[in-house]
Amino acid sequence: MKLLAWALVLLCVLSFFLRNQFESNVSLDSRLLNEPLQYADEHERKQLPFEDRQYFVDRKFRYELYGMVVSFREHDGDQMLHKSWGDHLNIADVCVVWSDTAQSPFLNQIDFWNGQFTCNVRTSSNEAWQSFNMNQLSNNHLISADPYIRKKITGINIGDQIVIKGWLSEYGNDQGAIRGTSIRRDDTGNGACETIYVEQFEVIREAKRLWNKLFTVSGALLLLMLAWYFFSPYKPRAENSH
Repeated sequence: MKLLAWALVLLCVLSFFLRNQFESNVSLDSRLLNEPLQYADEHERKQLPFEDRQYFVDRKFRYELYGMVVSFREHDGDQMLHKSWGDHLNIADVCVVWSDTAQSPFLNQIDFWNGQFTCNVRTSSNEAWQSFNMNQLSNNHLISADPYIRKKITGINIGDQIVIKGWLSEYGNDQGAIRGTSIRRDDTGNGACETIYVEQFEVIREAKRLWNKLFTVSGALLLLMLAWYFFSPYKPRAENSH
């Protein structure tokens, strides 16, 4: 039993660190080879009541993005700056890559993580950095009041290949907070993120999440073993008779 417990501990620790590994020789949907599509279209300001607050959405350009998720962060409108701005509309920030960058064999040597409003990239490998194109990465502030779309967005995983269709938009609320959007892929720094009013969101190819599943299973088995150890009836060890 002790050997099994230690084996589960080792598997749980190992799978924790490997759970967000990208697939080797990932098979990309052919649409991820294309640049995001942006074009002008007629529109009017959209009024959007949500969570007892009134929002407006100024849709600027039609937008269609196919990408692979490298990092994401869900937002809670009751915490941090989203709370002070009264922003419940921003579901999540989703950072994606596409084209040659999504096919890089060095992707697992690059660390991706989301701050409150940013997607960050870091690597100690010069080879990995040379293979990486910052113009093929975008951090996307996703907004929608549609519960079906919101549920789909919060169900994503690292490595999923997704499509987002909607509008690059500026939005705000009756509290006075206003948030803009980038309208180009080669800008950097503050304001370089795309704010997308989402009309369609789909996972078109799920990542093979073997390590993620092993982490879940080994963690659950460890918890069951701990529960059995602490709550099973006490049985004193029988003493040897003389």
